[in-house]
Amino acid sequence: MFDRLEDLVLRYQEVMNLLSEPDVANDNRRFTALMKEQAELAPIVEAYTQLTNHKNNIEESLAILDEETDEDMRELAKEEMKESQAEVERLENELKILLLPKDPNDDKNVIVEIRAGAGGEEAALFAAEIYRMYVHYVESRGWKVELLEAEETGIGGMKNIEFMVKGQGAYSILKYESGVHRVQRVPETESQGRIQTSTCSVAVMPEAEEVDIQIEEKDIRIDVMRASGNGGQCVNTTDSAVRLTHYPTGIVIYSQTEKSQLQNKEKAFALLRAKLYDMKLQEQQDAEAAERRSQIGTGDRAEKIRTYNFPQGRVTDHRINLTLYKLDKIMNGDIQEILDALIAADQAAKLAKMNEK
Repeated sequence: MFDRLEDLVLRYQEVMNLLSEPDVANDNRRFTALMKEQAELAPIVEAYTQLTNHKNNIEESLAILDEETDEDMRELAKEEMKESQAEVERLENELKILLLPKDPNDDKNVIVEIRAGAGGEEAALFAAEIYRMYVHYVESRGWKVELLEAEETGIGGMKNIEFMVKGQGAYSILKYESGVHRVQRVPETESQGRIQTSTCSVAVMPEAEEVDIQIEEKDIRIDVMRASGNGGQCVNTTDSAVRLTHYPTGIVIYSQTEKSQLQNKEKAFALLRAKLYDMKLQEQQDAEAAERRSQIGTGDRAEKIRTYNFPQGRVTDHRINLTLYKLDKIMNGDIQEILDALIAADQAAKLAKMNEK
């Protein structure tokens, strides 16, 4: 590990020197790539520098203990050595996590798809609430939400919702939300007061650029039509809605949230690219089944990951056996504690696997 850290320090210094060169500053693409690399290396170099300093402190303290006879000085050296030893242990663990292989998609924006599952109208209402939970969370982080498509029901539910989250590192955080979310409560539509279990599925996909997924023109059929449903000016008056049909996979995308046909077309292609890219990633993960099972957040999309129990006011994440009794706050977007626990569990699983090798 330490040989690799020395190499990373040298690379960091090289990157910093390159960033100060005029030729690099004038090359926007290269400058951006180097700035990104510098941002990724900086926390590793900072932690390694602190680690080196604390190791030097330990050596100095040991030298004092060997040479010094004054008891006060010896006690001070012992205390400083104890503090540095604790910091060395903490920093070594931190560096192990920082050196874990990084998911190349972690820095990307994401497209989230929520679909009502078992439970009829109650499932659609729950899907709408899960969507609002994510919107509140995303806004609390200063990220942006862009609605791509939504199919609403008559009483405020949503059969399906597709939206994009734009924010640095969005995929690295939200990828853990993929799976089946289950709600247990007495529905508003239930006259007998019986608790019902309903579900919705969540799929979190990294945004795919054209370089990630190339779509052949011959594989696509594009239909334009008038938008339907609730809306403002231009709905039902212009052919602004777009439907894409991808022949090889049978995927159909419908987009009508914008007044402009061009904007709806762009959104539809963004969603199609994300779905095709996600299929490609799933195939890669299936080929590495053991690796996939060892990681949180890359499991089967049909896996039940979380239960929201309204009568007891609790939320349980089944992957890490975490139960929190603050359902109201969580439904209002306060999900960071859950996400932090999932990230920590994922890192622990990866570290354990790395130590096995």
